Amino acid sequence: MPEELPKSAKARRAKKEVSAGGVVFRRQPDQSLRFLLIRDSYGHWGFPKGHLEEGESPADAATRETTEETGLAELRVHGELETIDWFFRLRGKLIHKFCHFYLFESAAGEPVPQREEGITECVWHEFELALVRLGYENARAVLRRAGELTQSLVTDGERNDR
Repeated sequence: MPEELPKSAKARRAKKEVSAGGVVFRRQPDQSLRFLLIRDSYGHWGFPKGHLEEGESPADAATRETTEETGLAELRVHGELETIDWFFRLRGKLIHKFCHFYLFESAAGEPVPQREEGITECVWHEFELALVRLGYENARAVLRRAGELTQSLVTDGERNDR
């Protein structure tokens, strides 16, 4: 059995890749929230994301990728959630991937999966169901952070309406 390398040793040997994506939420008439999940070509539920293009900022890439993969054009950015990283192998090469996630709000429109990129479905879910359906543990941490931020947005919005 091969010996597991410490993360720092892996990082030195791995090729670095950077991507960005979005967690999209929508307020319902009763002020409850729904979060958008996409099903990828592997059948896993996650968030829209993709590589940064030359000279593109993570925020711009997150907006572009989220729009491309979901068809939702009118997205309001509420800020950066967090950056996650993980290691994987692709054609024998060790990759250290970093993904910057941003929180977006979508007020209208129906999502349409970008099938040519392997996205097979886009579905709105309540927070708890979205948390269960996500196929990757590191994505659950991102959704938990989004849940915290959206609750403060809704609470602040209620205070401003009074």
